[in-house]
Amino acid sequence: MEAARIVKINEPLEVQKLETPKPKGSQVLIKVQSAGVCHSDIHLWEGGYQGVAGQFMKTTDRGVKYPLTPGHEIAGVVDTMGEDVEGFAKNDKVLVFPWIGEGLCPACRIGEENLCDKPRSLGVYNDGGYAEYVLVPSYKYLARIGDMDTDTSAPLSCSALTAYGAVKNTSIKPSDNVVIVGAGGLGLMAMQIAKAVTGARIIAMDVNDDKLQVAKQSGADLTINSKKEDAVKAVMELTGNLGADAVIDFVNATNTVEIDMQILRRRARVVLVGLFGGALQLNLVTMPTRAYKLIGSYTGSMTDMIELISLANRGVIKPLVSNRFKLNQATEALSMLKQGKIIGRGIINP
Repeated sequence: MEAARIVKINEPLEVQKLETPKPKGSQVLIKVQSAGVCHSDIHLWEGGYQGVAGQFMKTTDRGVKYPLTPGHEIAGVVDTMGEDVEGFAKNDKVLVFPWIGEGLCPACRIGEENLCDKPRSLGVYNDGGYAEYVLVPSYKYLARIGDMDTDTSAPLSCSALTAYGAVKNTSIKPSDNVVIVGAGGLGLMAMQIAKAVTGARIIAMDVNDDKLQVAKQSGADLTINSKKEDAVKAVMELTGNLGADAVIDFVNATNTVEIDMQILRRRARVVLVGLFGGALQLNLVTMPTRAYKLIGSYTGSMTDMIELISLANRGVIKPLVSNRFKLNQATEALSMLKQGKIIGRGIINP
């Protein structure tokens, strides 16, 4: 089989010929039809993240090993199965849950493998979907998608799942104001989900007018270009000087979170999702006196993913796919995403 692999940090991905895995036991070999291109793939390609005071946090320090086949948003069809697989048949169309844990930690034991202490995620710690085939360690990580298109289904396992988890963490109600920072693939999906599930008033914030226009089509009631106007002043005016009941930050950089902390209503929740990185200086007195909640949010559970499939099947949400690539265009896909040239989701079709 062929796979687009990160062999050397910051160098073009190499399309290599690898031996096609042979599943055994509960393993399932999936023929990949669609693999989403995610910002976290860029961090794997670059070899790390920006930490405190500009310190570079290496992916290898987190246990990532190279060469690596990235790609954790994977949809395709069942090809072959191990002898212990139950409930699936060849050519079943499925979505893969990639956030696989080691199975024994407290998070895994309650079905939250995405928060495992020793993760084994596909496309991060094990080879993923930028390939013709991917080996899934157990059939329990597969969900049928019926007649759904694999291109629009693939983002449900990360982009939509991460957005869904973040929206849940806000605990917003129909009367609330929520600011969603970043109108990329995750932000746009969060707007769809928040509008459909909570009915809250959504204020989209970005620096790109084209993305903000798409945000209006995705459920945003109001938009703010933080490059052209005073974002703090704009949010306060829109909320009657009370501030936002919640902020979901899909950028999570020093400058965006500094804005987040200035636009909060008392009791507000700030949900940090993005991996841009940096550091934040907090006014510690305001944390208890204004009862803020600062929450880190990382993807979602298998149960959450199944709920999203149901929402998508009923047309309640629809991931926006704007660009499609072949395996030999994987580097181009990552470069375009890094440059902000992809609105919605880019998909690799092996």
